[in-house]
Amino acid sequence: MLLYSREAYKTGANMRILVTNDDGINAPGLKVAETIARDLAGPNGTVWTVAPAMERSGVGHCISYTNPMLITQINPHRYAVEGNPADCVLAGIYHVMQDSRPDLIISGVNRGNNSGENVLYSGTIGAAMEGALQGIPSIALSQYYGPNNRDMDDPFDASVHHGKTIIDRILNAAPNDDGEYKLFYNVNFPPVAAAAVQGIKVVRQGRRVGTNFSATPHTAKSGRDFLFIHGGNQHVETDADTDVQANMDGYISITPLRADLTAYDVLKEI
Repeated sequence: MLLYSREAYKTGANMRILVTNDDGINAPGLKVAETIARDLAGPNGTVWTVAPAMERSGVGHCISYTNPMLITQINPHRYAVEGNPADCVLAGIYHVMQDSRPDLIISGVNRGNNSGENVLYSGTIGAAMEGALQGIPSIALSQYYGPNNRDMDDPFDASVHHGKTIIDRILNAAPNDDGEYKLFYNVNFPPVAAAAVQGIKVVRQGRRVGTNFSATPHTAKSGRDFLFIHGGNQHVETDADTDVQANMDGYISITPLRADLTAYDVLKEI
């Protein structure tokens, strides 16, 4: 069940929002998310930002379980954590906002898509997942990059103009959730300008067949080997009812997720 009632949400009454990301405290997408959060919170609400001190892309749901983290207060409502996105959510809930837990967690806006298989690697998704595990409504926002927007003055144009509306619609339409693993939401904005967005599709997570991360070796002059991780082609078409294809076709995708990774379709076969 949503901790923040729909009635209270619609009035914008004293809404408390925690914002984080995986691109780091100085990332331009974080500023977009903060603006969206302030618009959602309204004049009586409060927005807190707790984000990694440096970029932590690709760390998934990793937490700093064996190492302490330095947390630095930048201003009264903004903190940098030397940790991962999920760490930032824990820092926000149990330290920064310990006297008043957040009503909503926004993670992003990520520079690049978190559609398809990227969901499994994304620190942006990992933060939203941790929020859901803590029982707090959580939404991950990501901006797809492509030839139609990456060279724009503001590649985040679609997320800037449509972000608040999307979160409004999710919060007002989200079902009551009594599952052991709470719902959270993965939103991807297509790689086009805001005016070119075709609409919204609620779709499943896709898979870019044949697209995988890989490692390329490099030998330094010292003779030591170093490995560089590379991503695959992000513009491979997939099934029509998936997040990837929706984004490729110019639609904003919304995918409800849970942290439960059980393959229910094969439980009885094994």
